[in-house]
Amino acid sequence: MANRPAAALVLRDGDREELSRLTRSTAARAGLAQRARIVLLAAEGASNTAIADKVGVSRPTVLDWRGRYEREGMTGLDDDPRSGRPKTIDHGKIVSVTLAPPPKKYGVTHWSSRLLGRHLGISNGTIAKAWRDYGVQPWRVETFKFSTDPQLVAKVTDVIGLYLAPPENAIVLCVDEKSQIQALDRTAPMLPMRPGLPERRTHDYKRHGTSTLFAALEIATGNVTAACKPRHRHQEFLAFLRQVARAYPVGELHLVMDNYATHNTAEVRDWLAANPRIRVHFTPTSGSWLNLVEVWFGIIERQAIHRGSFGSVKDLNTKIRAFINGWNDRCHPFVWTKTAEDVLKKANRQTTSNTDH
Repeated sequence: MANRPAAALVLRDGDREELSRLTRSTAARAGLAQRARIVLLAAEGASNTAIADKVGVSRPTVLDWRGRYEREGMTGLDDDPRSGRPKTIDHGKIVSVTLAPPPKKYGVTHWSSRLLGRHLGISNGTIAKAWRDYGVQPWRVETFKFSTDPQLVAKVTDVIGLYLAPPENAIVLCVDEKSQIQALDRTAPMLPMRPGLPERRTHDYKRHGTSTLFAALEIATGNVTAACKPRHRHQEFLAFLRQVARAYPVGELHLVMDNYATHNTAEVRDWLAANPRIRVHFTPTSGSWLNLVEVWFGIIERQAIHRGSFGSVKDLNTKIRAFINGWNDRCHPFVWTKTAEDVLKKANRQTTSNTDH
């Protein structure tokens, strides 16, 4: 009789949905999600031993949490209040320790809230609150690159001046190419998004080749002139410039672009010399952030390419063109707001900060 399985736990009205939500939630504490899972398994009639094995806890732990649910319902799954006065520490001290490298004995590159909490003898919740209050995010990292272009000041001033005060009746176009766009085809159908679940797709894919997207963004309207080509040599770039010239047959064109090798060949320079209404403004070396078409490339990557599945390069190009057609129907101006002085001041501040490290 001692080994007879416990009867299935009877759940209160509405608790099954809440318990299921806790087991799926990424915001719920791990302990609370574990307790919810124990109660759900108990409600399905699983034995206490089977629940312990499945959840990875001891049998007494299973008995404790199912008993607390029977007595108190959902509130019984919360942590008991701790006895004694909790240890307190100034948030400034927490942030100060966070900004210093962790001791070598931990073998980590940056603090986690749990590790720092253990190190300081306080809860990871206190650590997380201090980080939120001070805007500290140790898990994040960004990259940067300084321009070594000797004409940095002149080029930044020229391009930003063009954005903020373009010549009267002139058209400003930001030009570049997004090369090596892969036509990736997932090996299984995507599973659509559902309430509580994001869209899911298999990690495996087939490669069907690549395409290069040439684009010219008109900053005053957001309209994009584009072409998909198999390669990105100077021949393709020159053909695209001719396409842009046909799209804007009248008036002065000011093209903002980087000094990539294919943009500055003798053939391209000769063509520009023969078309004096088209003027080029080069961004500084390592200054792609100054070209607004890069912002648009980010938009098409997120909205049409990254989550797409393409059975061929032709399929990829067709879907890129479909996005561009839709974009041009709803496009909006791209507005630059910072002055050249603001940008150069910030760049100078970044290059001279932390020089003692």
